[in-house]
Amino acid sequence: MTPPVVSRQWLAEHRDGVVLADVRRDVPGLPAGDAFERGHLAGAVFVDLDRWLAGPPDQGNGRHPLPTPEHFAEGLAAAGAGEGDTVVAYDDADGVLAARLVWMLRATGRDAALLDGSLRASEPLLERGAATPLPRRSPLVPLRPTPWPAAQLADLDDATDSSNVVLDARPRPRYLGTVHDPLDPQPGHIPGARSLPCRDNLDPQGLLLPVDVLRRRLADAGVTDAASVVSSCGSGVTACHTLLLLEHVGLGRGRLYPGSWSEYASDPARPVARGEG
Repeated sequence: MTPPVVSRQWLAEHRDGVVLADVRRDVPGLPAGDAFERGHLAGAVFVDLDRWLAGPPDQGNGRHPLPTPEHFAEGLAAAGAGEGDTVVAYDDADGVLAARLVWMLRATGRDAALLDGSLRASEPLLERGAATPLPRRSPLVPLRPTPWPAAQLADLDDATDSSNVVLDARPRPRYLGTVHDPLDPQPGHIPGARSLPCRDNLDPQGLLLPVDVLRRRLADAGVTDAASVVSSCGSGVTACHTLLLLEHVGLGRGRLYPGSWSEYASDPARPVARGEG
């Protein structure tokens, strides 16, 4: 299987056999599709995160619950990716959105990787307009709807179990509760969760820090083996970046808490931690 993170050089050497996926989501004033058409890597296909990589928001399950396997398969087919394809994904947000697609594919046994460095604002020679993917080597075989594997998922009980290492990938001020992002039901974090902001694992160029540095950061957060890790964030999207990181540094696979803080904090009766906790 392709490693969870690949370089630009790897992509250049394997480009003919790869579906390159550009993952976007709407931002105020700029729909995801419009952002894609303003500039993307040559030959990339467009994947709308909110439409295809998440189900409808639900207070009980969070802002970005996992979609049904059937809906996910439909979205990948619409983008031009199918069974047997190797997918390399990137975004314009340091890879923290594209990681959701990569994790979903890898969790269901498909070959997928995150492009290290993703798309930079200064990227030269961007392609504009609608997607113009490279010709396929073989006809598209639609993805088989595959249940999300229970062994790679965590729930509310797992996220509050002190025997697990719960990592919070949100920016540190949101974890501390010193700011109240309107995305969050309330400020703070799950009691016992440890802060490991996903973007702090990148250098100024948006590339992942060296493996030895990442392993030290994980060790400082109490992680020596991914088996005990429950990865969370605001709504289960950027938490996927942490899970790919664990694989990248050789610690194995942790579990995703899909509802994350948006699910946990939706019930005001649940205890909330603020500050260093």
